[in-house]
Amino acid sequence: MLRRLYTLLLILGLPLLGVLLAWRLWHRPEYRDRWWQRLGLGFAPVPRERPCLWLHAVSVGEVVAATPLVKRLQSRYPNWTIVVTTLTPTGAERVRRTFGDAVTHYYLPLDLPWMVDRLLGRIAPRAAIVMETELWPNLLAACGRRDVPVVLANARISERSFRHYRRLRPLMAELLSEVSCAAAQGKADAERLAALGMARSAIRVTGNLKFDRERRAVGAEAPDWRSGWGATRPVWVAGSTHEGEEALLLDALAILRARWPDLLLVLVPRHPQRFEAVRALLDARGIAYARRSAQQWPTAAMPVFLIDTMGELGMLYEAADFAFIGGSLVPVGGHNALEAVDHGVPVLTGPAVSNFREIYAALREEGAAVMVDDAASLAQGIDTWLTDPQAAGRAGARGQRWMAENRGAVDRLWEVIEPYLAGTGPAACGPVDERLSGRPAEAQ
Repeated sequence: MLRRLYTLLLILGLPLLGVLLAWRLWHRPEYRDRWWQRLGLGFAPVPRERPCLWLHAVSVGEVVAATPLVKRLQSRYPNWTIVVTTLTPTGAERVRRTFGDAVTHYYLPLDLPWMVDRLLGRIAPRAAIVMETELWPNLLAACGRRDVPVVLANARISERSFRHYRRLRPLMAELLSEVSCAAAQGKADAERLAALGMARSAIRVTGNLKFDRERRAVGAEAPDWRSGWGATRPVWVAGSTHEGEEALLLDALAILRARWPDLLLVLVPRHPQRFEAVRALLDARGIAYARRSAQQWPTAAMPVFLIDTMGELGMLYEAADFAFIGGSLVPVGGHNALEAVDHGVPVLTGPAVSNFREIYAALREEGAAVMVDDAASLAQGIDTWLTDPQAAGRAGARGQRWMAENRGAVDRLWEVIEPYLAGTGPAACGPVDERLSGRPAEAQ
């Protein structure tokens, strides 16, 4: 009943959704790529003689987290067709760059019954894996009607999301009843899923797939960052920044440059549509900078390197001395620090990290991360590490060791998924797995 009301509201909102889609197609050229798939059209059928597995990963972060799992699926089930859907063009680009033609990619359509039915009819999946908490009512109901088991992989429910979902508990309970098994990142996520109405016997704690992330191979065409900006120059990478943060970062840079005149800030905005706004901010402040898209290298007189391209943040962290993780000095909820930590880089973050609270709490406890509140405290944190680089190195090593100790989520998730591929069903799921203890179970 609640799902029907949701569908009715979605149908009534179609004119507005059409306007929003048209605006996005006009202003964001990357969204013109196969835009008709968002309306449930243009899905080429996959070969029916081969079993099909469908995995949904909303954007880049989820694709990166799912990569080791997809590669294991390709290795263990080489004759299967793997279909990966995303919502964002950046997610689609990461799928293409990581897997090429080895997987089939589509954009997920609007969550209307006839649109999702068309997708499922074309691919006829044997099983579905949905990354994190992409819970679409009609999509899950369509899987239920077709007897397609759905595994919620790397499932996480942040505190903020839980507060919102709890107001819709009847709808959430109806949604979660269509999920065959939820492989939760931590015990806190498992408890929140249970509180929202999912049967405890269908929940298992497997850990965070992002601990098992694979470092991308660096090809011969990859830049030699250190040679480009100066081998001895101290470098601070600010990754995934949002509106309002760049101004604070530049304030901190001005404080630091008085004492460390050769310090380089590598500025990496989260969204490509903000590249021009950040460039305009630098121009307005009269700050000299180099632009990655122009194939420029920052000279000694340039304190900022603007990365106005996509897909290089991991390599930049590897070449950095310190990292600031964006989305945390403004009320966004933070971004995942694990890519930087995996490269042995000590990190700074603002206080707004509700999406990754447990990860940052553990990193701070390990001494691998520092929380700051404003430009002054950010500058102080960087200054401390510049003054004592050995301490910074120890902080990075502690974080890298902590991450290594938390690996293994892919193996635990595989125990959940493989019976569905083999057709033996839900014996692999639940009750809530208590084998994980301490920080590994709690990390989101």
